[in-house]
Amino acid sequence: MSPFLKYTLARLGLFGLAALIMLSLPIAISVLLKLMIAVLISAVLAFFLLKGLRDEASVSAVGMAERRAEKKERLRAALNGDDDGGEGATKSD
Repeated sequence: MSPFLKYTLARLGLFGLAALIMLSLPIAISVLLKLMIAVLISAVLAFFLLKGLRDEASVSAVGMAERRAEKKERLRAALNGDDDGGEGATKSD
């Protein structure tokens, strides 16, 4: 499973749990306010509890960005005729 998907599901799970707890409390405030409080609580909990998953997702994102940059450079070199394959360099008139 992708690190991004794991982190996203964990964040949604924390929010769901916080929302369930907030909605079950017998406090006389609106449902929307309870959900906003649940968002804040889940964000704070995620900051501390999901550090490992967040780091995994970050490492994965950096790796994807590096691979994308390398692929872009290879494509740019191929379009400029600077590739090592020599396809553009073997043509002669």
